[in-house]
Amino acid sequence: MATTVSPSGLLTISFFHFLLSKPAVSSPLIDQLNHPPPPNFLSTITNNCLHDSSLRYCNSTSSDLTNIFKSTIVAAHLCNLSNSPNCPTSFSFIDLRTRPKLAPLYLSFSFFWKYCPFSIKSIDLSNNSLAGPFPSQILNCTQIHSLDLSHNMLSGFLPVDSFTLLTNLSNLNLSYNQFSHEFDVEAISFFKRFNDSSFIHSGLLKSDRDYKFKMMTTILLLVGVSVLIASAIGCLVRRIGGRHKFSVRELTKATDGFSKERLVEKREKMEVYIGILKDGEEVEIEIQRGKVSSEFRRSFVKDCRVLVKVRHKNIVKVLGWCDEMEMRAVVMEREEGVSIEEWLMRSPPWKDRMKVAMEVVEAMSFLEEEWPQIRCDVKTTNVMVSEGGEPLILKLKVHDHPNSSSSSRDIYKFGVFLLQLIANNHIREEFEGSESRFVDWIAMHQHEKLRTVIDEKMKLSATAHEQVRQAIEIGLICTDLSTEKMLTVSQISSMLRVVYMPSMIQSVNGHQYHHRTRNKKKETT
Repeated sequence: MATTVSPSGLLTISFFHFLLSKPAVSSPLIDQLNHPPPPNFLSTITNNCLHDSSLRYCNSTSSDLTNIFKSTIVAAHLCNLSNSPNCPTSFSFIDLRTRPKLAPLYLSFSFFWKYCPFSIKSIDLSNNSLAGPFPSQILNCTQIHSLDLSHNMLSGFLPVDSFTLLTNLSNLNLSYNQFSHEFDVEAISFFKRFNDSSFIHSGLLKSDRDYKFKMMTTILLLVGVSVLIASAIGCLVRRIGGRHKFSVRELTKATDGFSKERLVEKREKMEVYIGILKDGEEVEIEIQRGKVSSEFRRSFVKDCRVLVKVRHKNIVKVLGWCDEMEMRAVVMEREEGVSIEEWLMRSPPWKDRMKVAMEVVEAMSFLEEEWPQIRCDVKTTNVMVSEGGEPLILKLKVHDHPNSSSSSRDIYKFGVFLLQLIANNHIREEFEGSESRFVDWIAMHQHEKLRTVIDEKMKLSATAHEQVRQAIEIGLICTDLSTEKMLTVSQISSMLRVVYMPSMIQSVNGHQYHHRTRNKKKETT
């Protein structure tokens, strides 16, 4: 059997390619893990170790041959699942964001983490509702540069000693978890390389402990207020019982009788109000009035029942609906922020624009995989940026019969959106209302007059300028309607991530340099 050694440390032999070429449906991962290693597997890995003695399995005993074989199977699946380009010869990152069903499964494969390929530089397991202690097995990948476990429910203590082995780690995100405050993370030398945003609302900062104390005090005070308790119970009944339906009476009260003071937008067939529910939550309420057919009402309720189930940090949260008399309303969680259109007028830096583009396409990829019947209308007016810099897609639509044309339209719209994130303000204004002319103008000037395309206020370095050029190419690929086969959103996400990761690492390194410089100035004074 022909054998080669890849830079990633994976086995690139014929059976490995066979695993990658077979669809997951016809050959499930678990079934493959139950197969024994092929007869010549020992000689294969022996030859690999002769070529590269640094491979993690080289010092293992022959008794662990089965686990080594299993690790190559998991690596093959995980490489493809992460949309890592050029699998299996290049396995540079593990991307299991917003995969709550898959992330725990892959974390359970201890044999894979024991022999973690050296090529992996980034691990992202964010937004998966992971609970329990820190998954310390991933720290066997001591070579990684980036680790993101944010927006989970991890608890217990942090394995500090294991973290110190990650000498290359430059980007860490443990925010929004429930770790125990065993120590002051800010006082540990290893963690000083990261800023507070890496640990915000993780339970690891002193401010988190103070916040929890204040919250406990507030809760104890609320226990004595019977009216608020009744209101909270009412809210729990609505959410836990799965009842997302609001009455006209509730919405009337929430908006002070649909007062002008609560009205924030009015169009021909729609009114938008800011309301406050009886539990104190501020919401946005879109209302349509007038008689409609019973079929339309059934379709409206059916769509709402789907939308209330969608949960993603970059997609507006639909809390419920109202369908009474001649009024239909959708109740959504309200976020403070501005539209992308207004945000771009402030000339945000390149790394912030890239972050917005990356998180928007990841949200689209989430919908494509988990909710294929839901389409999102991505425009600079339909996406907002929160006060914390997080993008939020505001417009969703349920399709009874999703097809390739609707998916292609979503990709086209994202391409236009990406190009608008990069272009000069005056160019966007000049071609406002004509997406095709805007795209054609970008395509015409991208090579010889690229600087006239780019927003000059971004003040790009040479490296960032190249990243912008690559992002423009991706935007033009998305908007190229002449191609016979349109790419999927997941493929676009993978392409953009290749551009995004260097900009993120540069941002972290820049912050560290600034932090060190500032500390030196303090020492001299």
